[in-house]
Amino acid sequence: MCALSMELLLLAGVVALGFTVETALGFGATLVAVSLGSGFLPLELILPAFVPVNMALSLLIVVRQRDQVELRFLLGRLLPFMVLGLPLGFVAFSALPELVLRRIFGAFLLALIGVDVWQLVRPAARQGPLPRAAEALLLLVGGAIHGAFGTGGPIAVYVSKQALAEKGSFRATLSALWLLLNTLVVAGYAFRGLLGADSAARSLSMLPALGLGLILGELIHRRVNTELFRRLVLGMLFVVALSLFR
Repeated sequence: MCALSMELLLLAGVVALGFTVETALGFGATLVAVSLGSGFLPLELILPAFVPVNMALSLLIVVRQRDQVELRFLLGRLLPFMVLGLPLGFVAFSALPELVLRRIFGAFLLALIGVDVWQLVRPAARQGPLPRAAEALLLLVGGAIHGAFGTGGPIAVYVSKQALAEKGSFRATLSALWLLLNTLVVAGYAFRGLLGADSAARSLSMLPALGLGLILGELIHRRVNTELFRRLVLGMLFVVALSLFR
């Protein structure tokens, strides 16, 4: 009983941190839950409980900032290819060992961060928008990652940063994307029998952390300028990527 209580306490802390990050930046809650929570609970227990609560956070952001959602970009470029990649992630989640999946994800994330850092220190290396074929391929990979881990955030962020310079539209559009994708992810969990009384109880235990994350994340979002916002995104991704290799 004591061990179970400690696990729930640790999970509450991880979830609160994740929801704070996502409220502030528009993504990152599931990244934090996967990278930190998997140290003491298996992903097959964390994600079916966490993703439905994360949908509530996405819905709140979208409802409050619906006028900032870039629908044409969301529905015309982001969503279609990520949806196509989801089934690949479902298969990988069921077929491959968790450690292998985490390290593949971590290596891919570090590669994208490396490109961002290179462009940050060498402004001449900065590119314009990605070619549409490269964009489509990256989003297919992002959809597969989302199917496996409940988060294609790094890929969608990488593709979106050229088109969504304003932090409010960036956050609102990504939140709308997560809401739509996670509807399919939760349906996949239900089909595989991962939802039930235990996952519902864990979801309910995360609601106080959701409230705390909303308050703290909104304070952060309002106080950071665009350049600091981008650096926070990059720094958080780097920490998460390293944690996936432990």
